[in-house]
Amino acid sequence: MGKLSLLFCFCIFVAFEFSNASPPDLSNGKASFYELKKGNMSLKFTNVGASLMSFMFPDKTGKPIDIVLGYDTPEEYEKDTTYFGAIVGRVANRIGGAQFKLNEKVVKLAANEGKNMLNGGAKGFSKVIWKVIKHKNEGEAPFIIFTYRSPDGEEGFPGALRVSIVYTLLATNQLKVIMKAKSLDNKPTPVNLAQHTYWNLGGHDSGDILTHQAQIFGQFYTALDNDMIPTGQILYARGTAYDFTEPELKPLGKRIDLLPKGYDINYVLDTFEVSKMRKVATLQEAKSGIRVDLSTNAPGMQFYSGDLLKDEKGKGGVVYKSRAGVCMETQWYPDFVNQPSFPQSIVEKGKMYRHNMLYEFSNI
Repeated sequence: MGKLSLLFCFCIFVAFEFSNASPPDLSNGKASFYELKKGNMSLKFTNVGASLMSFMFPDKTGKPIDIVLGYDTPEEYEKDTTYFGAIVGRVANRIGGAQFKLNEKVVKLAANEGKNMLNGGAKGFSKVIWKVIKHKNEGEAPFIIFTYRSPDGEEGFPGALRVSIVYTLLATNQLKVIMKAKSLDNKPTPVNLAQHTYWNLGGHDSGDILTHQAQIFGQFYTALDNDMIPTGQILYARGTAYDFTEPELKPLGKRIDLLPKGYDINYVLDTFEVSKMRKVATLQEAKSGIRVDLSTNAPGMQFYSGDLLKDEKGKGGVVYKSRAGVCMETQWYPDFVNQPSFPQSIVEKGKMYRHNMLYEFSNI
């Protein structure tokens, strides 16, 4: 990114983070879509859930293919129950009993998965229309900035938040995602945003992801109870069906049927420091020859093989069945609000939530 582009983006961030003025909304509050293009990459987004709708990238023969699951129109994302490509929050993943204690007070939330909360509630961040305050679709570093003001009490969460998501295309086939949240009052609140794209590197219409190969830089995972809520135990992945630690990438289908619900687990990622980015996962598909390396500053990653997808009508009339896509959602651990031994992410006045991701795409 050039100096002028860096300076411009910095000015936008400063204006957003430190001003109480409401930024302009280029979308006028309507469900819309936007494009970013650079080199081999062409992406579409919608302001519904700040969602990634499509990602065109060339396979090893040079043919561009769409490698993410999704829908054709922004309006379809307003009815989505799969979280295709969305930003989920205020707290991603599950909160046991849809409640937690903060500063000795019990906070009760809106349950939307039995007695628990999933991905921020029935109307989490994936269901709202975000403002688009800046969009540059071509050039040296194309980017789009989504913002959302979450009011005090939304889905039960205390405190008002201002949230921003910046997607930027960089050199050498890179997509950078910057997620930030700032408190707008004196009420502390948990924040855990996640990018919920379903990847199929063979093409969104190519069937299941069982031949995809993965490496995950996480030797441990958070154990779950029957409701998919962490028990608090951290278990060793080595030698189990959850083991993707070896340098030789392992096919997802090799051991998936040893698990009752496929892969839907949070990995405890190695060498966590919130101020540092590090590579945490690699995913590739041999037929297309497409590979993606993922880096983040987050402590965990939900690895989900899409087992709960069921005859979901997607782009071009394609019907997505179970295991049609795989999610790699970097995050703070599920239910951290009820597990004091887990890394915590509580945003208070004067503090900023920061969660960064970097995807690097190539052909093998």
